Amino acid sequence: MDAEGLLASAAINLGLALVALSLFSLLKKQPGNAPVYLPRRMAAGDRGGSAGGLPLGHGRLTPSFRWIRAAFRLSEDDVLRRHGLDALVVVRLFKFGIKCFTVCSIVGLFILAPINYSSEDLPHSTRSNSMELFTVSNVARGSNRLWVHFSCLCFISFYVVYLLHKEYKEMSSRRIAHLKSHRKRPDQFTILVRGIPLCPDHGSYGCCADHFFSKHYRTYQSYQIVHDIGNIEALHKLATSLEKKIKRKKETRRCNFLKWIWFKLTLEGIDIHKLEEKLKDVHQSIRLLQCENMLKGKELPVAFVSFKSQLDAAQAAEMQQHVNPLSLVTTYAPEPTDAIWKNLAIPFCRIAVYKLGVLVTAFLLIVFFTIPVTAVQGIVQFEKIEKWFPPARAVHLIPGLNSVVTGYLPSLILNGFIYLIPFAMLGMASFEGCIAKCQKEIKACNMVFYFLLGNVFFLSVLSGSLLHQIGESFTHPKDIPSRLARAVSAQSDFFITYILTDGMSGFSLEVLQFGLLTWQFFKAHSIGHSDQPYLYGFPYYRVVPIVSLAVLIGMVYAVVAPLLLPILVIYFFLGYAVYINQMEDVYEITYDTCGQYWSNIHHYIFLSVILMQITMLGLFGLKSKPGASFATIPLLVLTILFNEYCKVRFLPTFLHRPVQVAKENDDLNEAEGMREADLDHAISAYKPPWMRPTLTPTNFSLDSSSVQPLIRSV
Repeated sequence: MDAEGLLASAAINLGLALVALSLFSLLKKQPGNAPVYLPRRMAAGDRGGSAGGLPLGHGRLTPSFRWIRAAFRLSEDDVLRRHGLDALVVVRLFKFGIKCFTVCSIVGLFILAPINYSSEDLPHSTRSNSMELFTVSNVARGSNRLWVHFSCLCFISFYVVYLLHKEYKEMSSRRIAHLKSHRKRPDQFTILVRGIPLCPDHGSYGCCADHFFSKHYRTYQSYQIVHDIGNIEALHKLATSLEKKIKRKKETRRCNFLKWIWFKLTLEGIDIHKLEEKLKDVHQSIRLLQCENMLKGKELPVAFVSFKSQLDAAQAAEMQQHVNPLSLVTTYAPEPTDAIWKNLAIPFCRIAVYKLGVLVTAFLLIVFFTIPVTAVQGIVQFEKIEKWFPPARAVHLIPGLNSVVTGYLPSLILNGFIYLIPFAMLGMASFEGCIAKCQKEIKACNMVFYFLLGNVFFLSVLSGSLLHQIGESFTHPKDIPSRLARAVSAQSDFFITYILTDGMSGFSLEVLQFGLLTWQFFKAHSIGHSDQPYLYGFPYYRVVPIVSLAVLIGMVYAVVAPLLLPILVIYFFLGYAVYINQMEDVYEITYDTCGQYWSNIHHYIFLSVILMQITMLGLFGLKSKPGASFATIPLLVLTILFNEYCKVRFLPTFLHRPVQVAKENDDLNEAEGMREADLDHAISAYKPPWMRPTLTPTNFSLDSSSVQPLIRSV
């Protein structure tokens, strides 16, 4: 890729970003778009913060970027109070990128870039690519200037290690404070017990759990046995669907013409009385399945056990309970709203099979993804394709088209495929039997990051190097080592375009919500306007790994290609503003892991630093500077030792709940007079949603002799 292709990519991405951000600032002010741009506020009943209530003459038709200024004014304490510690972790990730790459940009632009550009040791024929003049590949083999690169490598490594230690220490303290401030949450008093033996006297799992924990724990309170829900969940979904159809059928009498046609096409031939009769039958079936006698035969060897003391709950969750380690297996209970009830019924042996199936599926996806990555690198190395396939030279007939094809098209294709990966990984993580949504998303987060590390970073570098070697190695076989040394730096322009597309276009389309906006427009002009907000959970599994990949790319290329660094600063500034806005107005925070995502982020950044050092170790060797190469080894060892220190000092705080904190929480609860109702709530909160009775709708009331009141589905 030449400089013209890079400039074309920058111009296209900047233009798309300005258009998308301007459209967003206009569309957000329109009242009809509130379900798309203000769903969180609508769900909370707060419509006063919407600019859509402004009259036409008060800026509703002019774009503004005040939301960016408001995003940077929001304090971390406000984020923590409104959205929880996990949301703050995402904010700190963007702030880490800003702090890190601002300093690295100063070093790169004022020290490394001038040194790389001013090198005159290479012959003029090798300086054809103007972007390569600013990379380390422009420095001659054996040049003493490489010691400057080594010094910058040490400075950047120590600075990143300092930031990592500071952030890990800060997030660890915040996690402890967060556990204390939420000490009355039900999950702090409750554990999950699996593998409960069957009581030989009463033939019940609950009897065995009650007997064991009442005998060994003085503060044991109660238990909630888990049942095999069977068809209840499916029946609830069917009942909800039938209720919606009946409601829509009744609305056809007072709707506009287009909406009437829509309903006629979708609901024609459905008799409302038949729907009501079917709904009554479904309600009766649900009641029968909720009978006590029916539930007794569907008990599972799984139960939620609650204690009156957080200290006993923490100790019970950490210790082995039974001489058989597969019996009475205890873990921390997830939040009641975070539990995946159907996965609690999966036996341990089947979970192992599911994990193997997910591993095989992930491997097949990796193999499949090599096709678009290789194709993308083929477009980047378009001049080589022209030699092998002369008809491709027709691209030059249209002025500027070659720059667009080589500069913008590869990153667009790659980002399009990357957008699908988090959803595919989340689907695969769903089959592993995770008992909580947060566990599923953390698993998906790790899968997405390592997938991007292997398929996007390594495969892009290797495939680019391979295409380069195929075209040149046969004519100049003695230059293979120097070409391999330049392989990593030769891909810097591609990763610049990737960061531009992912940052400028990606973040702008994220805040624009183009897909939901199109669907809202279609609904409003076909079946009528709806005030139902499009409220979804915050996509940690998508945001964290993709932003972490940007950190990794910046680390690896910090010394190799310093021109990438200022673009990364813009990337993190824009991403920070966009996701602060999304947290405030769009996404719902559905769970709180008390900051467990930070331990994963720390590991991702540590891998980035290690890859940077390994890359420079190889480049120093291939640049005939063995002294710098050997000097990098102690730096690599020190970084690994730092990570081992963090595993001992900070990681246990994110994996466990300290006994000291649990005891302090108990003392605070006792001093405040913990009410019995609060303790009862700890176990009642873990009743499955289908076990919680509600009043039957009057339109579909049944005979009062039903054994259980109708309950609502999730």
